[in-house]
Amino acid sequence: MNLANKNILVAPLNWGLGHATRCIPIIKALEANGFTPIIASDGIALEMLRKEFPHLPTLELPSYQIESDKSRANLKWEMLKNMPKMIRAILDENKLVEKWAKEYTLTGIVSDNRLGVFNKRVQSVFITHQLKVMTGSTTWITSKLYQRAIRKFDECWVPDFEKGPNLTGTLGHAVNHGLKLKYIGPLGRLEKKELPIKYDLMVLLSGAEPQREILENILSQKLLNFDGEIVFIKGKLENSQTRERVNNILHYNFMTSNELERTFNESKVVLCRSGYTTVMDLTKLGKKAFFIPTPGQYEQEYLAKKLKRQGLVPYARQDDFTLEHLKELDLYKGLNMVDNPIPWKNLFYLFGSETRAVKKPF
Repeated sequence: MNLANKNILVAPLNWGLGHATRCIPIIKALEANGFTPIIASDGIALEMLRKEFPHLPTLELPSYQIESDKSRANLKWEMLKNMPKMIRAILDENKLVEKWAKEYTLTGIVSDNRLGVFNKRVQSVFITHQLKVMTGSTTWITSKLYQRAIRKFDECWVPDFEKGPNLTGTLGHAVNHGLKLKYIGPLGRLEKKELPIKYDLMVLLSGAEPQREILENILSQKLLNFDGEIVFIKGKLENSQTRERVNNILHYNFMTSNELERTFNESKVVLCRSGYTTVMDLTKLGKKAFFIPTPGQYEQEYLAKKLKRQGLVPYARQDDFTLEHLKELDLYKGLNMVDNPIPWKNLFYLFGSETRAVKKPF
């Protein structure tokens, strides 16, 4: 591949840490193939990637201002309320990308769910596992609008298997979409290692506030009576890492990817949200887990129900969870370990000079 320039903009959505963490293997693969990733995001997603890749350049994008009210469980209405802010942020980020494309002579763009991060003169990729956007009775219209926005990109990469047993079900396998799809396989950032088990239970919190904090408070109390050692990662990205023991629970505010990999491998079972990035990590490691979906997030509820129906992972609603629920783990098989090498060189061919030639120069 003859590259005149090797700068690739990688821009995950800032909604919890899931979108940012699944960009980690993409960033590493870009570097391994001779590209220079330029990271762009906002909030805790940008902070986390700066910690993971302190040697890489970073840029700040406008916030989508995705907020959730404690008094409302259904995020659909929150999204509708925040829609004008989101549209403004999408328009603003597209103007910024136009400027950066010239300033950094970008070879390519990889956007994880940021709808404004594309450019007509630069090969642009959109990453999503959710071609069908579940919002209850409005699913049909939100899915159509979302797919229409994705058509502005040159390709759409879906981190799942195209055929056979897959992880996303109807979420990532919508029909009649007219998109240029590539199913690239699960984007797991962790590797399975044979390490001695230190923890009977690993708790991993993630997602947007205030629901992350609400679940932290619930579990901090209910797990005090758990019979065994617990490592509890709160998912709070702060300037420095903190560690505190309360009875049988060892609390961390956050962990780096390397620390998480070790802790996953040292833990017997995992209690966490059913976000898709976490599902991919658990699949890569072949772990048993118990899910508590974020209230009102149809996608997480769908994934939790799907995996329970398949006899893989049990789940409970946030308000209903008790210690007794964890006894169900023995009745489920857990997620099967998947070793799925992603053909990065073939995917990155899109950013080659031969392909770029069809685009108009700046």
